[in-house]
Amino acid sequence: MYILFNLNVHLHYSSLHYYIIIIIIIIIIIISLVILFYFVLHILISLTTKAIDLATKAAVEDKAKNYEEALKCYQQAVEYFLHVVKYESQGDRAKQCIRAKCVDYLDRAEQLKQYLKKKENLPPAKPVQESPSGEKGNESDEGEDPEKKKFQNQLSGAIVMEKPNIKWNDVAGLEGAKEALKEAVILPIKFPHLFTGKRTPWRGILLFGPPGTGKSYLAKAVATEANNSTFFSISSSDLVSKWLGESEKLVKNLFSLAREHKPSIIFIDEIDSLCGSRSENESEAARRIKTEFLVQMQGVGNNNEGVLVLGATNIPWTLDSAIRRRFEKRIYIPLPEEHARAFMFKLHLGSTPNQLADSNFNELGKKTQGYSGADISIIVRDALMQPVRKVQSATHFKKVRGSSWNNPDVISDDLLTPCSPGDPNAIEMTWMDVPGEKLLEPVVTLEVSTGLFLQIRAFCQNAV
Repeated sequence: MYILFNLNVHLHYSSLHYYIIIIIIIIIIIISLVILFYFVLHILISLTTKAIDLATKAAVEDKAKNYEEALKCYQQAVEYFLHVVKYESQGDRAKQCIRAKCVDYLDRAEQLKQYLKKKENLPPAKPVQESPSGEKGNESDEGEDPEKKKFQNQLSGAIVMEKPNIKWNDVAGLEGAKEALKEAVILPIKFPHLFTGKRTPWRGILLFGPPGTGKSYLAKAVATEANNSTFFSISSSDLVSKWLGESEKLVKNLFSLAREHKPSIIFIDEIDSLCGSRSENESEAARRIKTEFLVQMQGVGNNNEGVLVLGATNIPWTLDSAIRRRFEKRIYIPLPEEHARAFMFKLHLGSTPNQLADSNFNELGKKTQGYSGADISIIVRDALMQPVRKVQSATHFKKVRGSSWNNPDVISDDLLTPCSPGDPNAIEMTWMDVPGEKLLEPVVTLEVSTGLFLQIRAFCQNAV
């Protein structure tokens, strides 16, 4: 019994000692994890602080025009911020804000990188000699030329290099507008000696009228006919920048580029989006853009000889009054007349097989009073789809004789075209059963959907 008692005591103390060791190990592990957590937290706080410090330093260096140092700081700040987003447990909103900041910093870093790259490729500047009177010559700032080049490269995409190949004859009607544009654009280029002294060509022309009447189409005709001119097609996206002060610089460089490449034409479609009436609710950037337009179009020290500003708008009453005054010539583009509408039907139909005679086109011109050119284009496109719909819905086809679609000189006797089920030569089949090269398309007829006419007419009346 004594031996058994000693053995039990010994086992009891051994198990107690074992439990104590396990508890000590667990405590050590917990303490280690706490220390590790605080260590990682300290590192993350240090990363966040470091990233903020680098971003602040980058902004300071950027403002001081130390672009090389600013570029390095921007890149390092983005790296630190990305580490913070990856390893620090933050909310989704905080991570989204940090990512947005990183995108801004990367955009600015890319701009600085391009600027420094262009600066390295520039030839060394020649020393400026002083004039005999002791005054220095016109010394351009070192940072302005690359900046100007950057803006002009950004605007170079607005230059229309390939002509739209639209002639004056392709524009139906609008004879008054075409003559005014010829007077303002074509004649000064072809006969410059006619415009001397007090007889000067128009510097600003505003095309205004209802939507879909051909204002932008006229501008394409101008770009084609003015062969010797540089044509700039400008939209709001070409001139509006997210960086403060860059939008007005883009406007200034646009006119500077136009003066360098004169004779030139600056076409601004939907100009009301850029030069609307000034009000207290508009942003400072929009106000600056309008002010720069006013200065460049007719300001002191700006010679716009050989530069024509051509604007187009549907709502001229929303334009700023000072901008409206800069457009000396204002041309109203009305809805097309009857003969112009008939010509538009023929023009949009083109070479598509049809059974329409001149009398049919005149009838369509009479029926579409109040329709714009865009409305007529939609009607013709719908009419051109009618043969396709007829093929798609046909349940019977018949064999006919006709020209092959891929070679008009080849006459085939086994072409298939849709027909009514009561036709004596009708074959029951669908378009899926017709071989591709054996289909003879139905011609376009005068049977255009009356519902479409009424629908567009109601739309036009509501718009008015």
